[in-house]
Amino acid sequence: MLQGMKIIVTGAASGIGKAIVMLSLQEGAEVIACDLDGRGLEELKAEAGSDKLCSFRVDVSKYSEVEQFFAYIQQEHAEVNGLVNNAGIYLGRSLLEYTPEDISRVMDINIKGYVYFSQGFGRLLLDRKQTGVIVNMASVSGQEGSSDAVYGLTKAAVLGLTKSCAMNFAPHIRVNAVAPTMTSTPMMGHIPAWRQQEYQEHQLILEPLLAEDIADTVVFMLSRKARAYTGATFDINNGCYLR
Repeated sequence: MLQGMKIIVTGAASGIGKAIVMLSLQEGAEVIACDLDGRGLEELKAEAGSDKLCSFRVDVSKYSEVEQFFAYIQQEHAEVNGLVNNAGIYLGRSLLEYTPEDISRVMDINIKGYVYFSQGFGRLLLDRKQTGVIVNMASVSGQEGSSDAVYGLTKAAVLGLTKSCAMNFAPHIRVNAVAPTMTSTPMMGHIPAWRQQEYQEHQLILEPLLAEDIADTVVFMLSRKARAYTGATFDINNGCYLR
Protein backbone atom coordinates (compact mmCIF):
# COMPACT_ATOMS: atom_id res chain seq x y z
CA MET A 1 0.00 0.00 0.00
CA LEU A 2 2.91 2.38 0.58
CA GLN A 3 5.19 1.71 -2.37
CA GLY A 4 6.92 4.94 -3.40
CA MET A 5 6.43 6.60 -0.01
CA LYS A 6 9.10 7.89 2.34
CA ILE A 7 7.64 8.49 5.79
CA ILE A 8 8.81 10.26 8.95
CA VAL A 9 7.50 8.68 12.18
CA THR A 10 8.05 10.41 15.52
CA GLY A 11 7.98 8.51 18.80
CA ALA A 12 9.09 5.54 16.73
CA ALA A 13 11.12 3.51 19.22
CA SER A 14 8.24 1.80 21.05
CA GLY A 15 4.51 1.25 21.31
CA ILE A 16 2.27 2.58 18.54
CA GLY A 17 5.15 4.34 16.79
CA LYS A 18 7.13 1.12 16.51
CA ALA A 19 4.10 -0.75 15.15
CA ILE A 20 3.61 1.98 12.51
CA VAL A 21 7.25 1.75 11.46
CA MET A 22 7.17 -2.04 11.13
CA LEU A 23 3.94 -2.14 9.14
CA SER A 24 5.00 0.75 6.90
CA LEU A 25 8.16 -1.16 6.01
CA GLN A 26 6.12 -4.29 5.28
CA GLU A 27 3.90 -2.22 2.97
CA GLY A 28 6.87 -0.99 0.94
CA ALA A 29 7.67 2.41 2.42
CA GLU A 30 11.01 3.87 3.35
CA VAL A 31 10.92 5.15 6.94
CA ILE A 32 12.84 7.76 8.90
CA ALA A 33 12.28 6.84 12.56
CA CYS A 34 12.61 9.66 15.10
CA ASP A 35 12.79 9.38 18.87
CA LEU A 36 14.61 10.79 21.88
CA ASP A 37 15.46 7.22 22.91
CA GLY A 38 18.65 6.47 20.99
CA ARG A 39 18.98 2.94 22.35
CA GLY A 40 15.38 2.21 21.44
CA LEU A 41 16.06 3.37 17.89
CA GLU A 42 19.04 1.04 17.62
CA GLU A 43 16.92 -1.87 18.88
CA LEU A 44 14.22 -0.96 16.35
CA LYS A 45 16.73 -1.01 13.50
CA ALA A 46 18.10 -4.36 14.62
CA GLU A 47 14.62 -5.87 14.86
CA ALA A 48 13.45 -4.47 11.53
CA GLY A 49 16.59 -5.57 9.70
CA SER A 50 15.70 -3.38 6.74
CA ASP A 51 17.83 -1.12 4.58
CA LYS A 52 14.71 1.00 4.06
CA LEU A 53 14.83 2.19 7.68
CA CYS A 54 17.03 4.97 8.99
CA SER A 55 16.82 6.74 12.33
CA PHE A 56 17.43 10.17 13.83
CA ARG A 57 17.59 11.03 17.51
CA VAL A 58 15.61 14.22 18.11
CA ASP A 59 13.72 15.92 20.93
CA VAL A 60 10.49 16.99 19.23
CA SER A 61 9.90 19.70 21.84
CA LYS A 62 13.13 21.55 20.96
CA TYR A 63 12.70 23.78 17.92
CA SER A 64 16.43 23.92 17.22
CA GLU A 65 16.65 20.12 17.07
CA VAL A 66 13.62 19.87 14.79
CA GLU A 67 15.13 22.55 12.56
CA GLN A 68 18.36 20.54 12.39
CA PHE A 69 16.39 17.40 11.57
CA PHE A 70 14.61 19.03 8.63
CA ALA A 71 17.89 20.42 7.33
CA TYR A 72 19.09 16.80 7.28
CA ILE A 73 15.86 15.69 5.58
CA GLN A 74 16.19 18.34 2.88
CA GLN A 75 19.76 17.26 2.24
CA GLU A 76 19.38 13.48 2.41
CA HIS A 77 15.67 12.64 1.99
CA ALA A 78 14.14 15.53 0.05
CA GLU A 79 11.60 13.18 -1.57
CA VAL A 80 9.89 12.52 1.79
CA ASN A 81 6.11 12.60 1.38
CA GLY A 82 4.62 11.29 4.63
CA LEU A 83 4.67 12.34 8.30
CA VAL A 84 3.21 10.57 11.31
CA ASN A 85 3.18 12.83 14.39
CA ASN A 86 3.11 10.25 17.16
CA ALA A 87 5.59 11.29 19.88
CA GLY A 88 3.82 12.04 23.15
CA ILE A 89 3.83 11.57 26.90
CA TYR A 90 1.12 10.78 29.42
CA LEU A 91 1.79 11.27 33.12
CA GLY A 92 -1.56 10.01 34.41
CA ARG A 93 -1.96 12.71 37.06
CA SER A 94 -4.74 14.78 38.48
CA LEU A 95 -4.56 18.41 37.42
CA LEU A 96 -4.05 19.29 41.08
CA GLU A 97 -0.80 17.31 41.15
CA TYR A 98 0.81 19.00 38.16
CA THR A 99 3.76 21.36 38.62
CA PRO A 100 4.27 24.24 36.17
CA GLU A 101 7.34 22.41 34.84
CA ASP A 102 5.34 19.24 34.15
CA ILE A 103 2.59 21.20 32.42
CA SER A 104 5.16 22.79 30.13
CA ARG A 105 6.82 19.44 29.42
CA VAL A 106 3.60 17.71 28.38
CA MET A 107 2.45 20.63 26.25
CA ASP A 108 5.87 21.07 24.66
CA ILE A 109 6.01 17.45 23.51
CA ASN A 110 2.34 16.77 22.77
CA ILE A 111 1.49 20.09 21.09
CA LYS A 112 4.63 21.98 20.10
CA GLY A 113 6.27 18.82 18.77
CA TYR A 114 3.36 18.33 16.37
CA VAL A 115 3.42 22.00 15.37
CA TYR A 116 7.17 22.02 14.75
CA PHE A 117 7.14 18.85 12.64
CA SER A 118 4.03 19.91 10.69
CA GLN A 119 5.65 23.26 9.97
CA GLY A 120 8.93 21.72 8.80
CA PHE A 121 7.17 19.12 6.67
CA GLY A 122 4.75 21.67 5.21
CA ARG A 123 7.52 24.06 4.25
CA LEU A 124 9.49 21.29 2.57
CA LEU A 125 6.63 20.05 0.42
CA LEU A 126 4.72 23.26 -0.30
CA ASP A 127 7.82 25.06 -1.54
CA ARG A 128 7.95 22.48 -4.35
CA LYS A 129 4.17 22.04 -4.64
CA GLN A 130 4.73 18.37 -3.83
CA THR A 131 1.89 16.17 -2.60
CA GLY A 132 2.05 14.40 0.73
CA VAL A 133 0.15 13.33 3.82
CA ILE A 134 0.26 13.93 7.57
CA VAL A 135 -1.33 11.65 10.17
CA ASN A 136 -1.59 13.01 13.71
CA MET A 137 -1.96 10.77 16.76
CA ALA A 138 -4.79 12.20 18.83
CA SER A 139 -6.80 10.31 21.46
CA VAL A 140 -10.30 9.68 22.66
CA SER A 141 -9.13 11.79 25.61
CA GLY A 142 -9.24 14.84 23.35
CA GLN A 143 -12.87 14.11 22.47
CA GLU A 144 -14.39 12.78 25.68
CA GLY A 145 -12.11 14.21 28.37
CA SER A 146 -9.37 12.59 30.41
CA SER A 147 -8.60 11.86 34.04
CA ASP A 148 -5.34 13.64 33.18
CA ALA A 149 -6.65 17.07 32.17
CA VAL A 150 -3.36 18.33 30.75
CA TYR A 151 -3.00 15.29 28.51
CA GLY A 152 -6.64 15.64 27.45
CA LEU A 153 -6.21 19.27 26.47
CA THR A 154 -3.12 18.45 24.38
CA LYS A 155 -5.00 15.81 22.44
CA ALA A 156 -7.92 18.19 21.87
CA ALA A 157 -5.35 20.65 20.51
CA VAL A 158 -4.10 18.00 18.08
CA LEU A 159 -7.60 17.71 16.63
CA GLY A 160 -7.73 21.47 16.09
CA LEU A 161 -4.26 21.46 14.53
CA THR A 162 -5.32 18.67 12.17
CA LYS A 163 -8.30 20.61 10.81
CA SER A 164 -6.36 23.86 10.47
CA CYS A 165 -3.42 22.23 8.69
CA ALA A 166 -5.83 20.42 6.35
CA MET A 167 -7.16 23.85 5.35
CA ASN A 168 -3.79 25.58 5.17
CA PHE A 169 -1.92 22.83 3.32
CA ALA A 170 -4.63 22.04 0.75
CA PRO A 171 -4.60 20.87 -1.97
CA HIS A 172 -1.07 19.48 -1.74
CA ILE A 173 -1.00 17.81 1.71
CA ARG A 174 -3.78 15.73 3.23
CA VAL A 175 -3.93 15.96 7.03
CA ASN A 176 -5.92 13.55 9.21
CA ALA A 177 -5.94 12.30 12.80
CA VAL A 178 -6.56 9.03 14.56
CA ALA A 179 -8.13 8.99 18.01
CA PRO A 180 -7.49 5.67 19.77
CA THR A 181 -8.96 4.60 23.06
CA MET A 182 -6.88 2.78 25.67
CA THR A 183 -4.31 0.67 23.80
CA SER A 184 -2.10 -2.15 25.05
CA THR A 185 1.22 -0.26 25.18
CA PRO A 186 3.57 0.69 28.06
CA MET A 187 1.63 3.98 28.42
CA MET A 188 -1.39 2.00 29.66
CA GLY A 189 0.39 1.44 32.97
CA HIS A 190 -0.15 5.11 33.82
CA ILE A 191 -3.94 5.01 33.38
CA PRO A 192 -5.81 4.74 36.70
CA ALA A 193 -7.48 1.37 37.27
CA TRP A 194 -10.93 2.95 37.62
CA ARG A 195 -10.54 4.67 34.24
CA GLN A 196 -9.42 1.44 32.56
CA GLN A 197 -12.48 -0.33 33.94
CA GLU A 198 -14.75 2.49 32.77
CA TYR A 199 -13.42 2.24 29.21
CA GLN A 200 -13.71 -1.55 29.15
CA GLU A 201 -17.28 -1.60 30.45
CA HIS A 202 -18.45 0.61 27.59
CA GLN A 203 -16.69 -1.17 24.73
CA LEU A 204 -18.79 -3.06 22.20
CA ILE A 205 -15.81 -5.06 20.93
CA LEU A 206 -14.20 -6.99 23.78
CA GLU A 207 -10.80 -7.78 22.25
CA PRO A 208 -8.07 -5.46 23.60
CA LEU A 209 -6.95 -2.73 21.23
CA LEU A 210 -3.36 -3.34 20.10
CA ALA A 211 -0.71 -1.02 18.69
CA GLU A 212 -0.91 -3.05 15.48
CA ASP A 213 -4.60 -2.13 15.13
CA ILE A 214 -3.69 1.56 15.22
CA ALA A 215 -0.91 0.96 12.70
CA ASP A 216 -3.38 -0.65 10.27
CA THR A 217 -5.47 2.52 10.23
CA VAL A 218 -2.46 4.84 9.99
CA VAL A 219 -1.09 2.93 6.98
CA PHE A 220 -4.49 3.16 5.28
CA MET A 221 -4.55 6.91 5.88
CA LEU A 222 -1.05 7.32 4.47
CA SER A 223 -1.94 5.37 1.33
CA ARG A 224 -3.66 6.45 -1.87
CA LYS A 225 -6.68 4.44 -0.77
CA ALA A 226 -7.46 7.36 1.57
CA ARG A 227 -6.94 10.04 -1.10
CA ALA A 228 -10.41 11.55 -0.49
CA TYR A 229 -9.88 12.11 3.24
CA THR A 230 -8.51 15.28 4.79
CA GLY A 231 -9.35 17.11 8.00
CA ALA A 232 -10.93 13.90 9.30
CA THR A 233 -10.58 12.11 12.63
CA PHE A 234 -10.72 8.31 12.69
CA ASP A 235 -12.10 6.93 15.96
CA ILE A 236 -10.52 3.65 17.06
CA ASN A 237 -12.30 2.88 20.31
CA ASN A 238 -13.93 -0.58 20.11
CA GLY A 239 -17.33 1.13 19.96
CA CYS A 240 -16.74 2.69 23.38
CA TYR A 241 -18.04 6.08 22.21
CA LEU A 242 -20.56 6.35 19.40
CA ARG A 243 -20.83 9.64 17.55
